[in-house]
Amino acid sequence: MLDSKLFPVCDGTLCCEGVSLEKLADKYGTPLFVVSRNSLVNQYEAFEKAFSGLDHFTFYSVKANFNLHVIRTLAERGCGCDVNSGGELYRALQAGVKPERIIMAGVGKTADDIEYGIRSGVLMLKAESSSELCVIDEIAGRLGVRASVGIRINPNVMAETHPYINTGDSKEKFGIDEADLDNVFAMIHTMEHVELTGLDMHIGSQIFDTEFYQAATEKLLDVLTAARTAGFAIRYFDVGGGFPVAYEPQRPATPIEHFADKLVPLLEKTDATILFEPGRFITANSAVLLTKVLYKKRNHAGKEFVIVDAGMTELIRPALYQSYHEIVAVHQHDSVMVADIVGPVCESGDFFARERTVDRVEEGELLAILSAGAYASVMSNNYNGRLRPAEVMVDGDEARLIRKRDTFEQLVQNEVL
Repeated sequence: MLDSKLFPVCDGTLCCEGVSLEKLADKYGTPLFVVSRNSLVNQYEAFEKAFSGLDHFTFYSVKANFNLHVIRTLAERGCGCDVNSGGELYRALQAGVKPERIIMAGVGKTADDIEYGIRSGVLMLKAESSSELCVIDEIAGRLGVRASVGIRINPNVMAETHPYINTGDSKEKFGIDEADLDNVFAMIHTMEHVELTGLDMHIGSQIFDTEFYQAATEKLLDVLTAARTAGFAIRYFDVGGGFPVAYEPQRPATPIEHFADKLVPLLEKTDATILFEPGRFITANSAVLLTKVLYKKRNHAGKEFVIVDAGMTELIRPALYQSYHEIVAVHQHDSVMVADIVGPVCESGDFFARERTVDRVEEGELLAILSAGAYASVMSNNYNGRLRPAEVMVDGDEARLIRKRDTFEQLVQNEVL
């Protein structure tokens, strides 16, 4: 949930830090993403404090929110970046992140992605198949270098989360199956241009139960023993991300300290630098999506609809994952109604809430869709010819535009008649 100190209600109006959301909507229009800079900093520092007893380094998973100002805000605090493509690597470098503070993941990195990562000097490439290891070895050889590589292990731990964000089960596409490790280790020994420096796992996202992390970490510790027995000097032990955040009041997130209590006693035995890759944990509750009520209507059965100017093109999580986002009126109300909050896109799946009790807003009023800082703006698109929204970052009493709204001209600029 949002930090009420960073998203306070001032004189009956919701604010971001010291700035009225209504004033931001008046200045920049809607839909509009509004990010609290201090929320990003506070979450990062809370994570660092929880694991301060470990020799560790934190790499922000930029897929959660890759705005340059979000990346730079965290990099200025000492955070690195976990990237999944050449495009994300480019963004991290443009934001000023040093390449030695970047690790490059991705189950389907292209040869161009791999070469870009090696040429840039990233700390480590994470390989997820034997075939990818061969490609890395060939490219590194052509470039005359020895590539620092980690292998992602699929620990076959089925976490209790949405199936689309469960990534540690052997039925999914991610990582190298633990049953194949002997063959993989033998193959790496024959490679002249691959140096195995790290082991990695990632069991999914929104994992509330610490036991899943403990079980997966214990499996990766067994792999660490096997790798060192096979003669590899493993320097990095990467347990990934997926730490939970609260989206709805009735399901509070497991405190990050509880994960530290479980993991630190295991991880301090590794004699390696522990790597973490939080993304959603840092950004999810740092932002809201502001949207204006366009129309209200009631059907013959008495069902209420609130039609807003944001849609699945701005925030696809409810349609894709059946995800819950709290929705509040920017101006406080004394009365409520039960309604569907829906967008303008020509899909029945274009909704933010079904049969939700919400403030009794009228046409022209503003709603704030909360917890919109992760997997929202990064997954926005131009379906129906819609313009991706502007983004604003607030720091105290100051607000700055960090992404301009799309223009009609941009919709066609790459097309050739």
